[in-house]
Amino acid sequence: MASGNGRGAGTSAARAAVLARIRAATRGEALEPVAVPRDYATRSPLEAADRVDRFAERVAEYRASVSRVAEAEIAQRVVVLARERGARRIVVAPGVPEAWRPDGLELVADRNLAAPALDRLDGVLTGCALAVAETGTIVLDGAALSGRRALTLVPDWHACIVRADQVVGSVPEAVAAMGEAAAEGRPLTLVSGPSATSDSELRRVEGVHGPRLLDVLLVEG
Repeated sequence: MASGNGRGAGTSAARAAVLARIRAATRGEALEPVAVPRDYATRSPLEAADRVDRFAERVAEYRASVSRVAEAEIAQRVVVLARERGARRIVVAPGVPEAWRPDGLELVADRNLAAPALDRLDGVLTGCALAVAETGTIVLDGAALSGRRALTLVPDWHACIVRADQVVGSVPEAVAAMGEAAAEGRPLTLVSGPSATSDSELRRVEGVHGPRLLDVLLVEG
């Protein structure tokens, strides 16, 4: 039966083309390169304020909390979140400014702490390289503000500070912005909510591949 919208014919043609290339390849024939379209939009149409709002909405959808704060409020908000999470000892990425570091908690400097030592801590405080509005994704680049990758994979709680001017609209924009870090060979970690997966019965399980709890402090103004 023919498809009313023409998709059937298009699908059949694509399938035939793929099978023809497989047959040619298995016979050892030279294949012409296939052109990959690159005409997708790389820049989000969202204005700066809308990007921040979209990012906050997307992050919340991942079961992470979002606190919109002024820079002067960061340290106190971290204390409040730590108490809610039952955290007392947290490791801090080396590039986190002094003004962001809270009093009232035991702050542990990262001196290449091994995984067992990180696992005994209650959480980690970092900044980030940038964030993506459309997907609610935080990008960590292994630099001083983000901290090395182990810091944000082992502790159970991650408090991450994102400045509003770090929020880009789309994933292609983020990829373009991270070109230098990639060229330097730094590990790039894309975080979309707390670590989560599903077991064999499709029950959600959190904290398997990274922090079970994620709190984002979105700094405006």
